[in-house]
Amino acid sequence: MLEAKNILKTFHSEGVVTHALTGVDLTVNPGEFVSIVGRSGSGKTTFLNVLSTLLAPDSGEILYGGEDVTSFSAARLNQLRQKDFSVVFQFHYLLPYLSARENVLLPYMRGLAPVSKDAKLRADACLERVGLAGKGSKIPGHLSGGEQQRVAIARALVKESTVLFADEPTGNLDRETGESVMELLADLKNDGLSIVMVTHDDEYAARADRVIRMADGAVV
Repeated sequence: MLEAKNILKTFHSEGVVTHALTGVDLTVNPGEFVSIVGRSGSGKTTFLNVLSTLLAPDSGEILYGGEDVTSFSAARLNQLRQKDFSVVFQFHYLLPYLSARENVLLPYMRGLAPVSKDAKLRADACLERVGLAGKGSKIPGHLSGGEQQRVAIARALVKESTVLFADEPTGNLDRETGESVMELLADLKNDGLSIVMVTHDDEYAARADRVIRMADGAVV
């Protein structure tokens, strides 16, 4: 379903050249949970950003549904991100002045156009799915760190995406809360969602169907 072929990415900063990705390959099957691990600087987050189209590679192909998305126009990439790909970050990036429900509805907000009743119902269903039924009216400041991360996951789910990319989704949480987030991801995988997760935690990584280990910009 999702395939990376010979991905290269280099960064240039103040005369320093960093070879972040040096020919990385990966195939993610439908409904598969893949974790990517490695030390800081190994290239795992850069690779996730390339897979999710947040960052363009210098060369190589990212195939989704048989098409190379690196050749897509900006408009087609936006459509892909709106429809098929969702990303959850270590820091949930919720808007503090919006309620949990409104944060979940952000993918549906277009200027001053009203959000449909169906979208609102789906947002509430997604909040319930992540264990936050009845908390849709609360602002992020009135939620725990784990609850805020669950709102971010609900926001990713509301679009009915095919692939969820998670960058250190438990990295900013205590162990108990991190466990609950991992249990939620496992449930979502069992529902058929494909998940690609970057983590520094080998125990959490081992719960995926497959573990990819990176070092010096390559899979090892």
